[in-house]
Amino acid sequence: MPELPEVEALADHLRTHALARPVARVDLASMTALKTFDPPLQALTGRLVTGAGRFGKFLDVQLEDTKRSREHADRGAGPSGPLHLVVHLSRAGWLRWHEQASATPPKPGKGPLELRVHLDAVGGPGFDLTEAGTQKRLAVYVVEDPATVPGIASLGPDALTLSRDQLAGLLRGASARLKTLLTDQRVLAGIGNAYSDEILHVARLSPFALSGKLDDEAVDRLHAAMISVLTDAVDRVVGQDAARLKGEKRSGMRVHARTGLPCPVCGDVVREVSYAERSFQYCATCQTGGKPLADRRLSRLVK
Repeated sequence: MPELPEVEALADHLRTHALARPVARVDLASMTALKTFDPPLQALTGRLVTGAGRFGKFLDVQLEDTKRSREHADRGAGPSGPLHLVVHLSRAGWLRWHEQASATPPKPGKGPLELRVHLDAVGGPGFDLTEAGTQKRLAVYVVEDPATVPGIASLGPDALTLSRDQLAGLLRGASARLKTLLTDQRVLAGIGNAYSDEILHVARLSPFALSGKLDDEAVDRLHAAMISVLTDAVDRVVGQDAARLKGEKRSGMRVHARTGLPCPVCGDVVREVSYAERSFQYCATCQTGGKPLADRRLSRLVK
């Protein structure tokens, strides 16, 4: 799943390549991806891309009206004010930039394409939103205010803007396991499965440690790890071609998705715990005092 660093890199890529370009056409290839109907998708046509940013793991593309877009609005194709194309890529979604694309509208339900945005001219540069697999969870919203998107409205503070004392307050006010708390977007925005593994490894904390029981020194380590891991990842991926971001993310991982490989800090084997549709990785020597955690499917700790 794209997390804070990758979404920031995608926003940077759009700021570099799409800024000041008009939307020529938008092709919807999957009706399930579009979560809003007013304003209509066609209201984006003719608007200029004026910015790109993020809210947690949501990508936000800002578009201003032009004479052409006002003509569309006059014909009932939406408001004439600024609009936002907000995207949540979920677990298997991605944004792919193209210099050329087929001018023929895509057939719905064929392949991974969910949405295509043509810029400058139909068939010219732009970007595709794609999603691999059969579980279609990518979500697209066309809104006048990003705060009206349900997932954005419920976001906690952004992980990169949180001070040490603010983090301490969040931890004291919760009684969740650290792994659960770090990935709960209502508590802390931007961190997912991969970077939570990395943060906990750098902080030398167990994924199962209870948030409300951390002492001051552990809170210091957790905050420092969170800022350093996310900042290093952003610095590493921003400026990369969008097609290379996934590989760059994997190459920087210490424990996540490295089950069975040696820990780069102590050399112990990286272990895994599986639950539901996900898993996490950790180093027992660095994080749990040498005690391996049982696979959650066993519902107990190895004694």
